[in-house]
This record gives sequence, structure tokens and C-alpha cells, in this order.
Amino acid sequence: MAQTITKGIKALLAEANAVVTTLSVVEAMEKAQDPDYVFVDLRDIREVQRTGMIPGAFSCPRGMLEFWIDPDSPYHKPVFNQDKTYVFYCASAWRSALSAKLAIEMGLSPVVHLEGGFSAWAEAGAPVVPRES
Repeated sequence: MAQTITKGIKALLAEANAVVTTLSVVEAMEKAQDPDYVFVDLRDIREVQRTGMIPGAFSCPRGMLEFWIDPDSPYHKPVFNQDKTYVFYCASAWRSALSAKLAIEMGLSPVVHLEGGFSAWAEAGAPVVPRES
């Protein structure tokens, strides 16, 4: 018997975008050098290696996000324990919207996401660097 999906990706994205503030590329470019902002790249490592990333961004594969945010997790990353604004981004702003909503639900705040994702950032001619080791 086929599965019956009762809430699809369009509904999930609509819910996330109703809760999460979106930062335009122009706004994000202004904040990229601000030490009070942490840019979090949620893309898979292969995507980052292929296309680079926003300078100074922290690479956090989407599959590890909850574990790295939670201070009680053995995988916790201190980058998520700062009094800063977190700017999540992925390739096209779908994963980042869902992830930002989840992070907010976990208690991380403030969290915003990049409109159009890394694709929009790169298309705007904003700076891109190879992934830092």
C-alpha cells in the first residue's frame, strides 16, 4: 500500500517561512563582517567543496544540526552557544528555512535565513571562498 503524506514540503516551507525572518542577500552582505552574526552553511560537504562558501561561515551539515546545537549532546559545538544572530543558509533556502524553524523551536535565538540561499549569494557576486579546513 502506498504511503499517504498528510503534510508535504510546500506546507512545511510555508510554516517555516511564516516563523523565520528572511535576510536578503544585500542585508546579509552587510552583516557578513559583523562579529555579532554567525553564518551557518547547512549544505552537504560535497556541495561546499564544489562551490565554496560565504567567507567566515561555519559549516554544519544539516544532518548534524540538532546534535551540534544541543549543549547536552556529546556532539555539541560551542559556536551554537553564543549571544549572536545566526544566519542559516543552504543552496536555495529550503533546508535553511526548515532548519531555522527547528533551531528556534530548540531555543536558539535569534535565527534568520538567507533569501535564495547560497545560489542567490553567488549570483549577486558576493564573496565566496573555498571551504576552510
